[in-house]
Amino acid sequence: MDTRFLESLVAVADHGSMAEAARRLAITPAAVAQRIRALEAELGTTLLVRAGRTMRPTEAGAAVIERARLLLADERELKALALADTPAGELRIGAIATAVTGILPGVLARLAANYPQVEIYVQPGNSIELYDRVIGGELDAALVVEPPFAPPKTLAFALIREEPFVLAAPRAWADRDPLRLLAGEPFIRYDRNHWGGRLVDGALRRLGIRPRERFELDALDAIAVLVDRGLGVALLPDWPPPWPEGLAIARLPVPGLDISRRIGVIWPRSSRRRRLIEALIGEARRR
Repeated sequence: MDTRFLESLVAVADHGSMAEAARRLAITPAAVAQRIRALEAELGTTLLVRAGRTMRPTEAGAAVIERARLLLADERELKALALADTPAGELRIGAIATAVTGILPGVLARLAANYPQVEIYVQPGNSIELYDRVIGGELDAALVVEPPFAPPKTLAFALIREEPFVLAAPRAWADRDPLRLLAGEPFIRYDRNHWGGRLVDGALRRLGIRPRERFELDALDAIAVLVDRGLGVALLPDWPPPWPEGLAIARLPVPGLDISRRIGVIWPRSSRRRRLIEALIGEARRR
C-alpha cells in the first residue's frame, strides 16, 4: 500500500474536497481522485462519499483515516530516525495568516539555502486549529499566538516576536483622541473565538469601554480594509508587513492599552525533529 494514497485520503477528509487536497499536496485533482480509487479498489470498500459540495468519509473511511494518520506519523518518524545525524527530512509546520506572509518567506528562504535536504510542508490556519494539530501529531511545530493558558509540559513555546495592539482608524481621524474614537465610533472587532480577539475583549473591559460594535471578523487584513473604507475603528496587533496595499489608515497608540500579541513556535519537547525545529526558531528570530 502506497502511503501517498493514504496521505491523499486524509487530505480530502481534512479539507472536504479533492481540489483543495490537490492544492495542499501540490498535485492535480485528477491524481488525487486516481489515488482514492486505487485505495478503494485495494481495500474493497468505498472510503469517501459526496455530501453536497463536500467529500465525507464513510464509516469504513473514517476508521481507515484514523489508522492512516498514525501510519503517516510513523513514516515521518522513520525518515527522521534515518536522517538523525543531519538536518534533513520532512518538517510539517503550521502558521497563522500574518506569519505566513510576514515571517515565513524570509525564514523559508534561509532554511532552503542552509538545509537543502529539508522538505517543508506549511499548513495555514488559526492558532487554535494549529495548536490542536500539534497536539494530535499532525504538525511538527506551529507559529501561533501564545495560548492564554499554560500548555501541557510535553509542549514547548519559543517566543519569536511581540506585536503591540494599536487602534486602526481612517487616516483622516489620526489627530483625534484614541479613547474617544474607541468609545464613540463604530467598532470592528477581532473575532473573540481567536486568542488575539480574547486579548482585545479583556483589554476593553479593563478600560471600561463598551464600543459600538458593527462587525466581528476573523481576518485581520479584512478588518484593516474595512477601517480604510471608513466603516469604523479596530484594535489590531501591529503585525509585520505586508499589510494590504493602498490603505489610508492610522495606527494610533491607546493610553492604558498594555496588551501585545505574542507570536512563537510551539512544538512537542520529545520531537525527533528537534534540530529542524530549533533551526526554524533560530531563523525566525533573525528576521
